[in-house]
Amino acid sequence: MTPFNLFRRRPATPDDPAEGTAAPKQAAGSKEEKAGLFAKLRAGLQKTRLKVTGGLRSVLAIHRTLDEELLAEIEEQLYLADIGPHAVMRLTAGLREAYKQARIKSSEEVLEFLKAQMKEDLRKWDTSLHLPEAGPGVILVAGVNGSGKTTSIAKLAYIFTSGGRRVLLAASDTFRAAAVEQLSIWAERVGADVVKNESADPAAVAFDAAEKALAHNYDVLIVDTAGRLHTRTNLMMELQKVNRVVSRKIAGAPHETLLVLDATTGQNAISQALRFHEGLKLTGIILAKLDGTAKGGIVFGMRDQIDIPVKFVGLGERPQDLMAFDPDQFVEALFE
Repeated sequence: MTPFNLFRRRPATPDDPAEGTAAPKQAAGSKEEKAGLFAKLRAGLQKTRLKVTGGLRSVLAIHRTLDEELLAEIEEQLYLADIGPHAVMRLTAGLREAYKQARIKSSEEVLEFLKAQMKEDLRKWDTSLHLPEAGPGVILVAGVNGSGKTTSIAKLAYIFTSGGRRVLLAASDTFRAAAVEQLSIWAERVGADVVKNESADPAAVAFDAAEKALAHNYDVLIVDTAGRLHTRTNLMMELQKVNRVVSRKIAGAPHETLLVLDATTGQNAISQALRFHEGLKLTGIILAKLDGTAKGGIVFGMRDQIDIPVKFVGLGERPQDLMAFDPDQFVEALFE
């Protein structure tokens, strides 16, 4: 299955039903919107940048000579930036080796070296969505309550609908009273359709949505799921049941299984991801609430500790405020 082009507009066909065809005026992925999102990424990483780059610059301004003492202080600053122990050890080991081999000769070269190493590390991730070109692509979305799961689903749907694709949402989070209503409101805003039944079993809603997606030629089916604590065994069993239902109904489904994580939780997000991955075999992360947090360094911790690619970052409350994760842009925004 080839990487799915999020921003390629789907050609209209005469057989398309009328429902769900409304799309926002400005397509997600336009030059103007990409520029706006990158500006929001820079602004959103301001607090993280103060911890990462700001701390490093302060240390480097004092120490003009690159030596073991300076390397130890750099290591300390990276720890303080919430990057995570494995990532810090790997970054400083690379820096120390480059220093010993005289590839770095002055403190002025440290930031550029770290920037290049971080980019190289994050480029190893496959951050594309892998959906079939024909037939409904199914995206299963999980996350604990309060992580930003429902709004992230709406933002993801917006990307597809603004590209001319027909999107169906399955309101399978029937355990939370307001979840179905909230998803329904968002669906109307972004031009998607929704299948809901608040009294039904979550898997039953997913089944009905899969049937409708097949029968009515939808391009993408996004399945919301129950968002209780990841430590609850019955939650994981319910998620696995939803997973089985859509896989039996649509070949290869779910094609993507994404976990929404709250960036403000920092290293605690990794334990959430590990638990969900055990039950669902995640294919990607949506890192929500990245705007305004000082914990953006968690991205590097994820690369080392769970190695599940961050595929999107949430940068605000508007439907447009979901950005496809770009390693180079992320690191550049962090080091500006």
